[in-house]
Amino acid sequence: MKIEFHYGIEKINLDFPENTLVYQSNYKSTNKTASEMLLKSIETPSSGLGLKKLLLNRKSGNVVIVVSDITRPIPYSEFLPELITEIESSGVEKDEITILVATGMHRASTPEEHLKMFGEQVVAKYRIIDHNCEDESNLQELEGRSWSGAKVKLNKHYVEAGFRIITGLVEPHFMAGFSGGRKAICPGLVALNAVQKFHGYTFLSHPNASSTILKDNPCHDENTSIARMCAPDFAINIVLDNNKKVNTIISGELFESHHQTVEYVRAACCPIVNKHADFVITSSGGYPLDATFYQCVKGFVNCLSAVKQGGEIISFGCCIEGIGSPEYTGVMKKYSGNHRQFIDDIKSNRFFIKDQWQFQMHVRTLEKIGQQNLHFYTSAIPDSELSQLSVNPHSIATHQIEQAIQEKINMAIQEKKRIAIFPEGSYCSPTS
Repeated sequence: MKIEFHYGIEKINLDFPENTLVYQSNYKSTNKTASEMLLKSIETPSSGLGLKKLLLNRKSGNVVIVVSDITRPIPYSEFLPELITEIESSGVEKDEITILVATGMHRASTPEEHLKMFGEQVVAKYRIIDHNCEDESNLQELEGRSWSGAKVKLNKHYVEAGFRIITGLVEPHFMAGFSGGRKAICPGLVALNAVQKFHGYTFLSHPNASSTILKDNPCHDENTSIARMCAPDFAINIVLDNNKKVNTIISGELFESHHQTVEYVRAACCPIVNKHADFVITSSGGYPLDATFYQCVKGFVNCLSAVKQGGEIISFGCCIEGIGSPEYTGVMKKYSGNHRQFIDDIKSNRFFIKDQWQFQMHVRTLEKIGQQNLHFYTSAIPDSELSQLSVNPHSIATHQIEQAIQEKINMAIQEKKRIAIFPEGSYCSPTS
């Protein structure tokens, strides 16, 4: 059977035997547009009052709309103009609206990315600010402490707003259980020290800091507590199907609407693993999720529950932006082939470096199947660098990748290996 996989903005078609285990989401199709879903969702929310009614009683100050950055494929341009129109129809002036990009520790968006995400009309008319977790002048300390006992600083534009709206993509997340909801606030809008704790060794070494798990997950407990310290007035939860089209939008009070969205997503893309595979093929989700190797890690960590101990994983991503941040690249190269020393060093608090948490999650794959069995294919990172990223490297021209991966699949078929595939990468997350 032919199966289509995402690779950047392209597709790769691969042949598999009929008995292949296919892990793929099963969202029901819809004929509604994103703007139609948005309008219905904010008029008749799953919990609490509708957006217009809430806006009538807003405090003085700006209306701040928190959005995700370019690493999340939310098609804001398809529904954000309608959301803003609804806000303005409630008596809010144009210059009272701020769009706040929840970058966490990611880099700031480029002007071109703002245009791609929001469209020319929104970019031309409204103020757009990218959060900077290291800019103390734009941070404000909150009263109280988080679940872990930490003091918390948040983006002051969000804290001081007269009305707060958060948006986010809800999907399985390999650290926090599920993305969206409270993650727009932490790590999206917090100070550097909060991100360091949220992504630190202690939190991520917990067995429940994993995909689809919320109960007793320290990442979930921490960011939920921070969200409660400065909760939004309204939340908009977006779900995308396997073609990255808006499938549903569930809005309302933050925690209840997020819970309902999580259950919707869980039913559609979290199948149970009944048999462990010898050989797993996974994409990294396509663009923008596979724009860097850093993001691609989610793809091969996500499928660990489906592969046997000592099994083999074939992963691929376009990596058009390279490896990732300079800090992450440095860590990967420093500890190339020596991941246990890396774990010892971060466990002993010898350092904390931006993006180190991605390698800590990567190590889970190395511990289960070994570096030799973790194959990564890309056309954008030369072999000299790819070989330093704790994978079995395959740097291959774009037009040859499909054939190279197919040859690997054919060998597995000849060896009668049980095969499992993840055409959507981490967008489908099986559970044991």
